[in-house]
Amino acid sequence: MLKINKQDALDYHSQNPAGKIEVVPTKPVSTQLDLALAYSPGVAEPCLAIANNKDDVYKYTAKGNLVAVISNGTAVLGLGNIGPEASKPVMEGKGVLFKKFAGIDCFDIEIDATDPDEFIRIVKALEPTFGGINLEDIKAPECFRIETALREQMNIPLMHDDQHGTAIITSAALLNALEVVGKKIDEIKLVVSGAGAAAVSCLRLYLALGLKLENVVVFDKDGVINEKRTDLAPLQMQFATKRTVSTVAEAMQGADVFLGLSAANVLPAELLLTMADNPIVFALANPNPEIAYDLAMSTRPDIIMATGRSDHPNQVNNVLGFPYIFRGALDVRATEINEEMKLAAVKALAELAKEPVPDMVNRAYGDNTLAFGRTYLIPKPLDPRLITAVSPAVALAAMESGVARVQITDWTAYEDELRGRLGVNQKLMNRITSAARSNPKRIVFPEADTYKILKAATILHDEGIAKPILLGPLDRIQTIADANNLDLTGCEIINILNEDKQRNEYAEMLFRKRQRRGLTLYESQRLLRERNYYGSMMLETGAADAVITGLTKDYSKSIVPSLQVIGVEDGVKRVASMYIIQHKKGPFFFADTTVNIDPTAEEMVDIIGLTAQAVRFFDTEPRVAVISYSNFGSNPGTLPDKARRATELAKARYPELILDGEMQANTALNPQLLQEQYPFSVLAEKGGANTLIFPNVISGNIAYKVLQEIGGAEVIGPVLMGMRKPVHILQLGASVREIVNMAAIAVVDAQQAG
Repeated sequence: MLKINKQDALDYHSQNPAGKIEVVPTKPVSTQLDLALAYSPGVAEPCLAIANNKDDVYKYTAKGNLVAVISNGTAVLGLGNIGPEASKPVMEGKGVLFKKFAGIDCFDIEIDATDPDEFIRIVKALEPTFGGINLEDIKAPECFRIETALREQMNIPLMHDDQHGTAIITSAALLNALEVVGKKIDEIKLVVSGAGAAAVSCLRLYLALGLKLENVVVFDKDGVINEKRTDLAPLQMQFATKRTVSTVAEAMQGADVFLGLSAANVLPAELLLTMADNPIVFALANPNPEIAYDLAMSTRPDIIMATGRSDHPNQVNNVLGFPYIFRGALDVRATEINEEMKLAAVKALAELAKEPVPDMVNRAYGDNTLAFGRTYLIPKPLDPRLITAVSPAVALAAMESGVARVQITDWTAYEDELRGRLGVNQKLMNRITSAARSNPKRIVFPEADTYKILKAATILHDEGIAKPILLGPLDRIQTIADANNLDLTGCEIINILNEDKQRNEYAEMLFRKRQRRGLTLYESQRLLRERNYYGSMMLETGAADAVITGLTKDYSKSIVPSLQVIGVEDGVKRVASMYIIQHKKGPFFFADTTVNIDPTAEEMVDIIGLTAQAVRFFDTEPRVAVISYSNFGSNPGTLPDKARRATELAKARYPELILDGEMQANTALNPQLLQEQYPFSVLAEKGGANTLIFPNVISGNIAYKVLQEIGGAEVIGPVLMGMRKPVHILQLGASVREIVNMAAIAVVDAQQAG
């Protein structure tokens, strides 16, 4: 589990602008005409149209893609009743997940109302604004009454995710676990620890799947739920057992399944020994489960285990469900989220887990053994197929159950639309970071006597992304760390000036490597007093797995030591660099942006090959455009001629590559323009380019920096391509986040190199 620093969390939420969300106009508002159309007098026309036909609100406003995340703060995470204001960071976070995983816009609404009737009245009054309602963090038993009433009174999809999200994910896991062990759901005995919203919803869904009520025993903090209890809501009392069972130990005798939605360490290991063969244990208390994973596995080797933790197999994570369920419900304008839709989501998740796992998912989790079975019952949260598996299933169930107001007829087109809403960039760095965590590597930072490097190093260590090696004076590093409250435990620190023997050995090796390039032994010894040379030699000799530098020095000065020590990979004539541009329209890749100042056409072909290989490294199929100020010969000049020649040569060398040029940047990135003006281009039928090859460093460098500063894009890089071993040069003054991103890329680079 990730180690979260309190101040980091506070800084993350407080840095300008405060919070995690903002409103961004989706239409131009730059001219007087734009303003007149957006507001008065032009806005009157859609208002009148909607007044004439209320359903037109979906046509002329954002309602159809807008969900409210609503709470009164009475049961926030594991923090309890902390109030609506204190719940707001969580609700904003939920909105971020909706957007990130399903492209759904959100407003978070925190209501100061603990009386269920008042809460119901307020939420009901919001129906004209939203396409759907996600209730969150409302305590039981009030949450049952609230959701039931709102579902009866409202005609938009509504779901209390604390209840139904966990129920849907565990139901999929349960079906698959039972299939693995060869048991039937109508024959199993189930013991439940916890009787809150999630537990009740899980049980109701399990009953819909075939579980027999008489085979269920539920416990809460006050004991077994039986007919003698008078302190519980009717929804909880429907699971009262008639059996003469008073302790968990008695109930666990011969049980097939244990479901924990309660508290840490409440299940003694010895009780596992009394369960039936191949017991199934879902211990979902967070962050620490009802029984520790390692203890459970060592106690019963035949156990099938699921937890809520990401560091164990079979993680039950609600993000597998709610974004995609609402996506499908919104897209058919469902009047509710009914049982048929929930069951459709369950079956879609269960079936997806049985399909072969894509390579990008294997790489993201650093596990090539992922396959349906005991340790892979449900898909991984970063699986890009979730949106096209779950959302269509939910939409179809809504249509078949009669609650859809829009019918989908072209399901292939719908799946394409879903992919387009999300964009690969939404999960690109998630997959890279997850892959890095699966097998962290040793990264040398020659500029360790800087705050940004030290801060990045603590994050990399604490999150398990990399094993930092810090080069620099120990006293200087420790002073910076102390001044900024940084804990460098776990980071190796080396003052190279104190490493005479190792430094001399490296100098001898460098001398032998470059003695016929004019380098003397004396000069080698002098160079090895520079941290960039020392770090490069650590990589060359296997003392490290990657080098990251360039924070404080010009790019050209930072790259020379690695070129001299490491060199380029076999078959590569030159190195090049690429930036990843993360934008709402998807990830784009720009090359060359820092290394080759004014390449020839032949050199551009080398850059195209390196870039295509690097783009595939990020699980993206490159669609390459060679950029100029001309479209297919429309303007004469040396630059268009070079770009045109490079395109011809590259097509001959890489016939399998989706590639065209020369063309202007807007042409390359505008599929509609391509189709209208240049339908002959291969990029016209492929949706435009995602990879831009610039004719010189000037144009590429300007392009990415403009996008970074005023284009609303996150820029990652530069990714150095063509080196024999993983070396990456930061842009001068890179942020801590950029350093961490580059380190994650370097780790995965090192994993694949290994």
